[in-house]
Parts: sequence; structure tokens; C-alpha cells
Amino acid sequence: MANTEKRDFKFDKRADKYDDHFEGKLSKVFYKLIYDNIELSDSAQVLDVGCGTGTILKTLSERFNIVAHGIDVENEMLKVAKAKCSGMDIQLCSCEATPFADNSLDAVIACMAYHHFSDKQAFENEAARILKNGGKLYIADPNFPFVIRKIINFLVRNLNGEFFSSKEIASRFEKSGFKLLTIKKRAYGQLVVLEKL
Repeated sequence: MANTEKRDFKFDKRADKYDDHFEGKLSKVFYKLIYDNIELSDSAQVLDVGCGTGTILKTLSERFNIVAHGIDVENEMLKVAKAKCSGMDIQLCSCEATPFADNSLDAVIACMAYHHFSDKQAFENEAARILKNGGKLYIADPNFPFVIRKIINFLVRNLNGEFFSSKEIASRFEKSGFKLLTIKKRAYGQLVVLEKL
């Protein structure tokens, strides 16, 4: 599938070092929010959007009996993910138009990815399309105070990135057919859990 998604940062150049360096260590707060709050049934179909090096899928597959899928727009990150998650479905793909059938997934995760998506509305619509009714959506993203968030958004306005509060994230997805289940926060991370109606 063609990849047309714009990127606000170039992760390919850092793929082989990502897990053990600054960004990978910062991401552990977001991973823990997901691991501590995700609920998966046996044989659940799980998609990690912006799966990066595959850390979340590998950990979840060790804890749950799931059918794991990962997509990302960065080839080098996917090479690391495929090596780490052998036997899993890992694909080069935009978040805006995925190869998954309507109503086919039990859970969709976007960890440290949502703020990067250049067309967030397209992702919101796509998540609603591919999740089953009652399927869960997990959005883990930075939790910045209002003033800091506005300053950062002003500074990155030309890079396609944009950060939202947990209430803003919930409101956006509620317009696309989701209901808010819970919001969890830890340090500089927030997790918004939604259910497709």
C-alpha cells in the first residue's frame, strides 16, 4: 500500500538505537500506561499504529494470546520490529488507510504516535472503520500543561505535529463514534481509553 503520510520527524536514522537511547527510555512511561490498563481477550486482533521497533507488540504477545499487527511509515523502524517480532504481521502503512477489513480488530493502540499524525481526522475515521463494535482504542501521548502545550504547538506548527489534552483527544474521537472509558495519567504521560460504539 502506498505511503503518503507526512512525517514531522525522521525516525529511520535513529531506528537501530531507539530502544536503548533517550527516546526509548522516555517511552517507558507510555508503555507502562498501556501495559497496566489494556484488557485483551484470548486471540484478540490487536493493531499497534506507529509500532516503531515493535516493543509494545512483543511485550503484549508475551503477556496475552493475541494476533498481533503493527504498522509504521518508517522502513528502518520496521526492520527492527520485524526482527524483534518474528511471525507477527508488521507492515509499511499509513495510519490513514490501512489494509484491515471493516470491523475486524479488537484493539487499536497509538503510543507516542497520535501527535505525529498529519491528518488526525483521517486516523480517527480509520480507527472507527477497522475496530469491531465494542473494540477498544488506546491513545498514549504526552501530557503537557496547557501553557506548555500551546507553546510547543506554536513551535512545531510547521512540522505537522500537534499535542492535545486528554479531554481534547476524547472529544475528537467521540465525534467519530467512540465513547470515553477512562483517562490515566502518570508523570508526563497520559492514556485515553475509548470504546467504539
